Amino acid sequence: MQSFEIDKSDVLKVKNAILAGDEILKEVLDDYHASEIAILFERLDKSEQQHIINLLPAEIASEIISEMDEESHPENLLFQLHPDKRTEVIEELDYDDATDIISQLEDHEQNEILEDLQDEHASEIRNLLTYDEKTAGGLMNTELICVNINLTKKDAIDEIIRQSEEMEEFYTIYVVDDEEIFRGIVSLKDIIKAKHNAKITELVKIDAVYVHPDTDQEEVANLISQYNLTSIPVIDSHQKLLGRVTFDDVIDVMEAESTEDILKISGVSEDEELSGNWVEAVKSRLPWLVINLGTAFLASSVVRYFDPTIQLIPSLAAYMTIIAGMGGNAATQALAVTVRRISLYDLTDKQAYRTVLKEFTVGLINGAVNGLIVFVFAVFFDGNPMLGVVIFLAMTGNLLIAGITGAGIPLILKRVGIDPAIASSIIITTFTDVFGFMLILGLASKLLL
Repeated sequence: MQSFEIDKSDVLKVKNAILAGDEILKEVLDDYHASEIAILFERLDKSEQQHIINLLPAEIASEIISEMDEESHPENLLFQLHPDKRTEVIEELDYDDATDIISQLEDHEQNEILEDLQDEHASEIRNLLTYDEKTAGGLMNTELICVNINLTKKDAIDEIIRQSEEMEEFYTIYVVDDEEIFRGIVSLKDIIKAKHNAKITELVKIDAVYVHPDTDQEEVANLISQYNLTSIPVIDSHQKLLGRVTFDDVIDVMEAESTEDILKISGVSEDEELSGNWVEAVKSRLPWLVINLGTAFLASSVVRYFDPTIQLIPSLAAYMTIIAGMGGNAATQALAVTVRRISLYDLTDKQAYRTVLKEFTVGLINGAVNGLIVFVFAVFFDGNPMLGVVIFLAMTGNLLIAGITGAGIPLILKRVGIDPAIASSIIITTFTDVFGFMLILGLASKLLL
């Protein structure tokens, strides 16, 4: 089965079905999965979205809303539904999904929604709303399967059956003692395979990995990935079990974190929505471009200083762009790898040193190879071996600097408490431009004049 992509024919089919009547619309929607309808919602206006959500059963409508992209603002669609329909939809959602959506609304809108819910649902969601959305507490679902460590196999299975009636799916069974203290995990497979008279205390894995509610979401994702978990328990400071974070939530986290890193490295604020309008884009990007303009003036001042050299050797102007451009590309490569390494691991001093040393080596080799290519080009087309030597040295030197700065600057920024993804790109671009121009023009002044 291939992943679903928006197609004009699908959008047109749904729009025509809305005009044709509810019975036709139901038939058309039956051909799509809830997640596919959520994607189609990106091309439908708000009134069409509401029409579909009101038409479909709450179970399917809740799945559509939970699958909608954050930038499509499912919270607004949910809030604008009739209160009765809205309540039905929310009560079909998992607590964590409901909390994620409701948290995007204004306080008075949140209260209006929660007042219509059953006390149990409202209480769980209010509790989850107290956690930062980028922590384990903000990701966790309080619905889980939990058994007492002293139960027998038969009693444990009966308890699992009872608790699972209200759950769509579960991956792990959590174990607590009489004081509700978290004691470990046990798999359903181990329970089923155990002897008839076995007790949970004999099957429990006490060395289970867990997180606290204030654990950063990226750390949660790293732990689930590192230990190949389907879910991870969340416990408080008293070792009481609060909830669980499942791998599907982590997939969303990893996508969000990757998007955030890409935007930061590109000098784009994480606050800019990918589907936002041009006003938001300008507000987000203009400050970084102004800063970059200031650093560009610094590079241009180097060129101005060596203006007599350029007038005497005009061909240098063409090679300058090559040296600076190659340096910028090489630095961006080193930066991307280093920022990703920083986001995945807490690098020690020794690991940081090895990272810089690796990029130093890569920059030296890549610089020499590319420098040799441009050397041959200069000799062949310009007939000037010394010009080729200058360009070779400048290329090698600038890619060497690119490797060092691309790896070293984000590590330094991280050490002093500055997000390396935000400021690194502007700094390294300045380094490669300034040093690239200085190398080629300075060496040309010394060796060719």
